[in-house]
Amino acid sequence: ILRLYRVRGQSSGSSRVLDTQSDGKSFEELRHECLMKGVLFEDPDFPATDSSLYYSQTVPVQIEWKRPKELCENPKFIVGGASRTDICQGQLGDCWLLAAIASLTLKKEALARVVPHDQDFDRRYAGIFHFQFWHHNQWMDVVVDDRLPSVRNQLIMVHSASNDEFWSALLEKAYAKLHGSYESLKGGSTMEAMEDFTGGLGEVYETKNAPNNLFSIMKKALDRGSMMGCSIDVKTRLSAESEAKTSTGLVKGHAYSITGLEQVNYRGQTVQLIRVRNPWGQVEWNGPWSDNSREWNYVDQAEKNRILQNSTEDGEFWMEFQDFQRNYDKVEICNMTPDSLTDSTKRHWELSMFEGNWIRGSTAGGCRNYIDTFWTNPQFKLELEDADDDDDMCSVVIALMQKNRRKLRMEGLDLETIGFALYEAPNDEDHQGKDFFRYHASKARSRTYINLREVAERFTLPPGKYLLVPTTFQPHHEADFLIRICSEKKAQALEMGSNVDADLPDPPMPSPPEEESDEEKGLRRLFEQLAGSVRKLWSYYFTLASGCKRCQIALKSMGKVNQVDNTGKLEFQEFKVFWEKMKKWIMLFLSFDTDRSGKMSSYESHIWTFLVLILSDCSSENKKKQKPNISFWNTF
Repeated sequence: ILRLYRVRGQSSGSSRVLDTQSDGKSFEELRHECLMKGVLFEDPDFPATDSSLYYSQTVPVQIEWKRPKELCENPKFIVGGASRTDICQGQLGDCWLLAAIASLTLKKEALARVVPHDQDFDRRYAGIFHFQFWHHNQWMDVVVDDRLPSVRNQLIMVHSASNDEFWSALLEKAYAKLHGSYESLKGGSTMEAMEDFTGGLGEVYETKNAPNNLFSIMKKALDRGSMMGCSIDVKTRLSAESEAKTSTGLVKGHAYSITGLEQVNYRGQTVQLIRVRNPWGQVEWNGPWSDNSREWNYVDQAEKNRILQNSTEDGEFWMEFQDFQRNYDKVEICNMTPDSLTDSTKRHWELSMFEGNWIRGSTAGGCRNYIDTFWTNPQFKLELEDADDDDDMCSVVIALMQKNRRKLRMEGLDLETIGFALYEAPNDEDHQGKDFFRYHASKARSRTYINLREVAERFTLPPGKYLLVPTTFQPHHEADFLIRICSEKKAQALEMGSNVDADLPDPPMPSPPEEESDEEKGLRRLFEQLAGSVRKLWSYYFTLASGCKRCQIALKSMGKVNQVDNTGKLEFQEFKVFWEKMKKWIMLFLSFDTDRSGKMSSYESHIWTFLVLILSDCSSENKKKQKPNISFWNTF
C-alpha cells in the first residue's frame, strides 16, 4: 500500500504532534493523574528493566535504575540554558547521537521543540518528562519516567558535565524508547539524529573530493541554521581501529559535531578555522590552532578572546580548515530547508511525499543489475512542469529513507543497502516492464547504493516527465520506505500502477451446433464423454492450488465468470467460453515462464495471476473500471 502526501510550505512534515503512549494519554494527562494521586510516574511502555537496555546480551554489571532526586540533592532539568558542554558520552556507542545533540543546542528554536521547557523538578514534578522527535514525516511526543540506569550512584549513559543537570540523560532515554532499547542506539550516522531533531534534509560531502568552496558552503549552512557533523573513516574492518586515537588527538570511526567557522588574520594572511566538538567531552586535536598552540599568540587579543572563549579541555577545539580536510573524511549537513548551499538564493519549496514497501516476491526487485526483477520495484512518475525562476532548469532534491530499521534490530534485521534511479518517462501511464529498462539508460541516480537510513541527492534537470525507481541493492529484501521529493516549482507526482482501468471486449457468443467448427465438434464429443468429471473440475483445481492463496482467488474468479446460471456446474456452452479463455491463459503462462521451466517464480506469477484475475472478473458492468496498467496488455 502506497500513500501520496502533499505538504505545502513545510520542510519537516506535519506540525501536528502525535502522542505515542500505548494508552493514548498525553504528557499533560499523565502528569496530572500522577499529581492527583500523589505518585511518581512509572512508564509501562519502557520499564526500568534489563530489556530496555539490551536485547542481544545480558547486562554486564549490576545496574540500578534511580531517579535524579536519588542521585543528588537538588536536581535540575536544565542549568543555565542547554549547551553543548552538557553532553558527555556514557558506556553506549552512540556518539553519533550525542554529536547531533551538541549541534542541536546551537539551534535554540529547534531545541525548544525537541526539549520542551514545560517540565522540571519543581512543584509540578511527577517523575515524568517528554520529548519530541520527527519520525517518518510525523512529529512524535515521547513520554518517559525519570528512572535512569546507574552504577554506584553514577549515570552510565549520557550525562551532563554538571552532576545536577539531567535533560541530556532523559533525552537519550526518550530516543532509546522510540527505537526499542538503549542497545538499538549503538552505531549510526549523525545525519539520522539531526533529521529526527528537525525534519530537515541531509547532504553529505567527502572532504577529499569536495568542491573548492567547501568552507563557504559550510559557513553558509551554519548561518542558515543547518546542523553539521563530521567523522574519520575506519579504513579496515579491524575492531581495534574503530575509535582508535591518532597521534594528533583525533579519533577514527567517531562522530564529531561542527560548532563554528571563522576567518582570522594571522601574520598578514587570512586563515580559515573550524571548531569541532568531541562528544566525549575530552580528547582534543593537539596540532596547530589547538587550545594552547602558539598560533594564537599572533592573533589580535580581542579576536582571540572572542573565538577561544576561555577554552579548556572540554572536547571542543579549533583547527585550520586545510588540516580539517586532510584529517576528516566526511561532512554531514542537515538543512532546515532544501535551499542549495552553493548559491545565495532562498527559495520556496514544494514537498511531495510517498510511503511504500519492498515486498519479497512482489515489489522487491533489487537494483538494475537484476534486470529480470528490477522492473517490479515500485515506480513513481514525476512531472517537472516549470523551470526555476532564475534559469530554464528545474531544481529537485530526492531523499529515499528506509523506515524502522533500528527498531527491527532486535528481530535480527538491520539497514538495507538502498538507492534509486531516474528515467525519462514515456507518455503513457503504465507501470513499465522489463524491456523499458533494458533499452533505456537512467538520466540520474543516487551516487551509490549504501546501507544508510537515508540516501539523498540534489539534481538540476530540464522540465519533463521522469520515472523514479527506489530499490534495495539485492532483490527479495523487504523493507518499508519513505520518499521526499522537494522541488522549487510544483511537481506532479504519481505512483505508477495505482490507476486501474479497462476497456475489454465481451467474450464471443458460442456458435450454434450447426455452425460449429471441427475443433468445436471434437470438443463437444470430448465434453459428453467426460461431463461428469468436468463438473468436478473446480474441486480438482482447488486441490492443486491449495498452497497458493492468489491462485485460489483467480480460480474462483474463473469459475464465477463462466457460470452464467449459478448452478455450480458447467454446461457445454459455458465450457466452450472457458476453453477459449484457457487457451489464452496457457499462452499467458508461457509468455511469463521466462526460463521455460514449466513453473513460475513468485515474480513471474505476480503479474500472471493479476492478469488472470482481470480477465476473469471484468464483466460488462465494471470493464471500464478495471485494467492493469501493464504495457503488454494489448497483446491479448
